[in-house]
Amino acid sequence: MRIISGKYKGRTIMGYDIFGTRPTMDRVKESLFAMIGSHVKEKDCLDLFAGSGALGIEALSNGARSCVFVDQNPKVIATLKENLKKIGVQEDYQLLQADFKEALKKFKIEQKSFDLIFLDPPYQESLIEPALKMLKEYNLLNENAVIVCEAENEEYPLPYPIWKEKKYGSKTIRLLQVKE
Repeated sequence: MRIISGKYKGRTIMGYDIFGTRPTMDRVKESLFAMIGSHVKEKDCLDLFAGSGALGIEALSNGARSCVFVDQNPKVIATLKENLKKIGVQEDYQLLQADFKEALKKFKIEQKSFDLIFLDPPYQESLIEPALKMLKEYNLLNENAVIVCEAENEEYPLPYPIWKEKKYGSKTIRLLQVKE
């Protein structure tokens, strides 16, 4: 797996083979970042179900100001730490080993908010809906924030309008834009 654009382009990252992770394929990631290109630079990102960290690292590579990587799997966090060190990431980042609900509660208490959120949870677990509800309820989204939802063609209620949507086989990526 590699970083496909930006200042870390071409560097490889580990973590595609960790049990429970399902990294976004390079061609899908390339298409996704072409869609959100102008919504990355100088933004504060949240990679809520980080897995390999491919989406958050790609955002940092493309000029994001910061990224918080959240995953409950300790092996994922250790691999992410190694990836970030190996790449030499200079941008501000934080690794948080926690369940997504615990993490969002923590951000609420800290009054932390984000401009770009990646929601790519394990398929078949229906976690996008509760994550979206909590992001909205806890006021964790900055004005004009973009939420990237990646799921296996599942339907879920959307608290924000779909800005863009694209299907890749059985996978659907929905970009939601917060207008509040």
